[in-house]
Amino acid sequence: MKAFKTIFITECKLSLRGIDMFIFAICMPVVVILLLGALFGSKPAFDGAPYSFLEQSFGAVATIAICAGGVMGLPLVISDYRSKKILKRYQTTPTSPALLLAVQVVIYALYSFASLVLIYIAGALFFGYQLRGSWLQFFGAYLLVMLSIFSIGLLVGGLAPNTKVAGVAASLLYFPMLLFSGATLPYEVMPPALQKAADLLPLTQGIKLLKSSSLGLATESILFHTIIMLCLAVICTGISIRFFRWE
Repeated sequence: MKAFKTIFITECKLSLRGIDMFIFAICMPVVVILLLGALFGSKPAFDGAPYSFLEQSFGAVATIAICAGGVMGLPLVISDYRSKKILKRYQTTPTSPALLLAVQVVIYALYSFASLVLIYIAGALFFGYQLRGSWLQFFGAYLLVMLSIFSIGLLVGGLAPNTKVAGVAASLLYFPMLLFSGATLPYEVMPPALQKAADLLPLTQGIKLLKSSSLGLATESILFHTIIMLCLAVICTGISIRFFRWE
């Protein structure tokens, strides 16, 4: 526990020195929720919908920080530490290299939760947003989506031979998911053909899960997306552990 605390404090300081996560995980989600609220606000999500466009979009916006930390932050940090032989040096100490990875996961999880709190405050303060579903169910879904998306980051970072490859792979995953999964461009306003393509993205399924839980929709719709995200987390985590490169 002492080793974890020491590494955590050091890694937090290093993370806060950079501005990337502050922009993409903290500022960007707040800006998106404010724009959606200003543009659509209390308008129905669709004709006859019992909930507003903003209520339907809250879960989607909440995933922006998860995507930034899990798909971009984790792979780049892991591959950078591998390139600099930091992981290799950790193997010669009593501290396990896995502890360093756990610290990174916790740091990006904290960014995600901070972002969630801020977008909720912004939505509630300026547009009167209220969660229709259960907060307990929503947090459970949020943790599952975080686990699944972070597992993708661990997979990319664990298998990428160098930082350049990790950066390219992370970009190819991050930008399509950010733009076309519904996190920034609302899924409901996409053309049908684009929606079908977006359904292939893992984050799209996570967003649907969060929407269902935040709106208090039927359990059946939540169960399907839950199974998909669980399978994704198990598969990606299993592969990353089995083939992880420490040097």
